[in-house]
Amino acid sequence: MEEKRLNPDALLEQIKQEEENGRKPEGLPYETKDIQNNKKGRLKIFLGYCAGVGKTYRMLQEGKAASNKGISVAVAIAETHGRKETEALLSGLEIILRKKIEYSGITLDEMDIDNVLSRHPTLVLVDELAHTNAPTSRHVKRYQDVEELLKNGINVFTTLNIQHIESLNDIVQQISGIKVTETLPDSILELADEIELVDLTPEKLLERLKEGKVYIPKKAEQAMSQFFKKGNLLALRELSLKYTAKQVNEDVHSFMEKNAIQGPWLVDSKILVSISASPASERLLRFTRRMANDLDVEWFAVYVESPQKVEKGNKPSLQLTKNINLAEELGAKVVLLNGSSISYEILNFAKSKNVTLIIAGSSKRTRFERIFKGSVIDKLIRESGSIYVLVAGEGEDEKQGYEKDSHSSKREYIPAARDLKAYLFSLLAVSVIVYIGWLLHLNTEPINIGFLLLLPSIASGVLWGIRVGLFTSIIAVCAFDFFFIPPYLTFRIADIRYLPSFVVFVLVSMTISFLVKSIRREIRGSKNRERFVYSLYSFSREIIKAKDLNDILTRAVKNISEAFESSVVIFLPDDAGKLEIKSKNDENILLNEAEQAVAVWVYANGQTAGKGTATLSSTNWYYLPLMIQEKTVGVVGLRVSSDKLLTPDQKQLYESFSSVVALAITKPLN
Repeated sequence: MEEKRLNPDALLEQIKQEEENGRKPEGLPYETKDIQNNKKGRLKIFLGYCAGVGKTYRMLQEGKAASNKGISVAVAIAETHGRKETEALLSGLEIILRKKIEYSGITLDEMDIDNVLSRHPTLVLVDELAHTNAPTSRHVKRYQDVEELLKNGINVFTTLNIQHIESLNDIVQQISGIKVTETLPDSILELADEIELVDLTPEKLLERLKEGKVYIPKKAEQAMSQFFKKGNLLALRELSLKYTAKQVNEDVHSFMEKNAIQGPWLVDSKILVSISASPASERLLRFTRRMANDLDVEWFAVYVESPQKVEKGNKPSLQLTKNINLAEELGAKVVLLNGSSISYEILNFAKSKNVTLIIAGSSKRTRFERIFKGSVIDKLIRESGSIYVLVAGEGEDEKQGYEKDSHSSKREYIPAARDLKAYLFSLLAVSVIVYIGWLLHLNTEPINIGFLLLLPSIASGVLWGIRVGLFTSIIAVCAFDFFFIPPYLTFRIADIRYLPSFVVFVLVSMTISFLVKSIRREIRGSKNRERFVYSLYSFSREIIKAKDLNDILTRAVKNISEAFESSVVIFLPDDAGKLEIKSKNDENILLNEAEQAVAVWVYANGQTAGKGTATLSSTNWYYLPLMIQEKTVGVVGLRVSSDKLLTPDQKQLYESFSSVVALAITKPLN
């Protein structure tokens, strides 16, 4: 029997991570004494399948046990919901006052993260990890507050219900019929050093509900008739047990690998999911995340921008941005590709990354479109070779939503004045050819006049598109039949041999119109890619020409502002380490204290924040850290229009610009 040997690279990497984080090796028991003297905070999640199973009670129990052992413990958030036995556990624990936030005439209580950071206890208790913070809070979600606490070396105990995990969202909706909107990414659970399942039988939970120990009687009765059905509770409980068992299996796997224990090991494979601007991509992403998690493999979310994809208003682009953000939250490596063939780009990327499984949604093209344009799914399957392709169907709600959007877009189509002129010019062109043909019809064959009528049909398709080309073709065929095919001045056809000519007439016109449209799309796509590369190339050349730091910053803000047609500022630390504005494209730009505070936070944490992000999103600027080898050297801010956020391509260009600036200001000038 061949001995299973330990992978030395994997072991060294694991040891390095443990040393950097100040953590004990994975797979070993978690004890309260271990939470002291860490460089990075430790996270423990008390996971339940429903409200009322005792998560908060268990968290406070462990927090009090840690306090009794001399550890500094503070309670940042503990939602007791008036339960006396839970409130009793707060006695003797330090409680950090919550922050009052006024919004829409009401006062909301939120965790005061700045107070927690300044107090800096060894362990802080934070209830309801998936909670959405009040508007104007630093972070949109509470789990982001927890991430910041961990980064600052504070250990955290927190609670979470299984239905709030993003990758399980569609399963929970299928079980309960209720869509949970308050979710958090699975990557947060991967940060946890320990996940403890707090379990209670559904029968006991329902009994507690009736006794008013979970909700007040009126609300409890409503809950029992909706979410708290026994069938729902059984299914959610099973889901939580399976999820926790998966975490235990990962710990065992890590322990076996570290100790070179022989066992079955998964082949290093990868999964790819193809996403689009369709709402169905959300379900595909969650499904792929669960599969990747079960197989413990890396996964990619790929979007291909091809000339065939035509924007129809803002809704598709907004949905695409939402899908890309969801993919990033779920832990996927998001890749944006460009190319004329979607299937070719996906397969080419998959082969280069050793992808073994491609997951794609069913085709949205009509039968007519599949005949003329082909099917991306069919091409993927036909050309995939050794790569497996899994085609996922869509739910009824997604299908109805897609059809509704399609129908609404059709109803919203109103010919513009430019289109009406195109139809009129086409009609006039056909009339002129008919007049010329009528003068010549006694001395020439009808088929020759037919070729003349083909000219305005082709010209209309080339100049004004397929709709106008089809309209012109039909008018031309009708005119040809009416004026030049016996019996004249009627739509009757004495010789049926002309019928195939009519069909060919329309097909030739439509084919040429379609080819011209495809060429134009290809040119447009090439121009967009060329513009992206040229912008980055020009920007790099401008920075290289700079003579000193001030010149670098001046050129940087000038080029970025021109590329995005927006205001730009760059922050750098002074000699004392205090962040200040070093350059801006317009001297009239004034940033208030709130905006500058966001820039300081970005500099301190090395993360993006501001408009269009999930952190401090109430501001008007989008801030990026200038980073070199995971070290933040400054911050660049871009003013974002209130009615238009940056597209994924624009974000990618903005990040590329910031990387060039960061490299330039840290590289010594000759």
